Amino acid sequence: MSETRTVDAAYAAFVAANWGRYLRVARLLTGDVHRGEELLQDSLVKLYVRWRRASIRGDPHAYLRRTLINGNISWWRRWRREQLVADPPDYEDPRAAATPQDQVRRALRQLPRGQRAVVVLRHYEDLTEREVATLLRCTVGTVKSQNARALAKLRELLVDYDLTAKEGAG
Repeated sequence: MSETRTVDAAYAAFVAANWGRYLRVARLLTGDVHRGEELLQDSLVKLYVRWRRASIRGDPHAYLRRTLINGNISWWRRWRREQLVADPPDYEDPRAAATPQDQVRRALRQLPRGQRAVVVLRHYEDLTEREVATLLRCTVGTVKSQNARALAKLRELLVDYDLTAKEGAG
């Protein structure tokens, strides 16, 4: 088997094993199902171009997370310049979610993007504060303060929704 086929097979195996995980991360980062899929696909293309380097000399998971973060930041900066509006076009009542997961996703969408990124990386990806700080290129103190603010806001948003009672009922 040629070296190219071996590299392609390793990349394909990585994508197959991790697609669901990073799709959820991308959707949580963007707050949108379709935008999350686009972000992941764009990031996987960039990973493929750098696959040999990322898989042999580095950590492909770290490279993919960094690419997701950078891609999301680039998108919302570009979007903000192009489409500033006073009210979101499709506002949903955050208390109208059918499942606990929907409720948490809707609450996450209400967080500022930086806080959302910290929460997703810290609690969903289970990264350390130092790893999150490195990915987001900020200090550990910033990660701690953003995390504290985000969790306080999430508690406020989810106060009327008893997640433990709903999970037991489902």
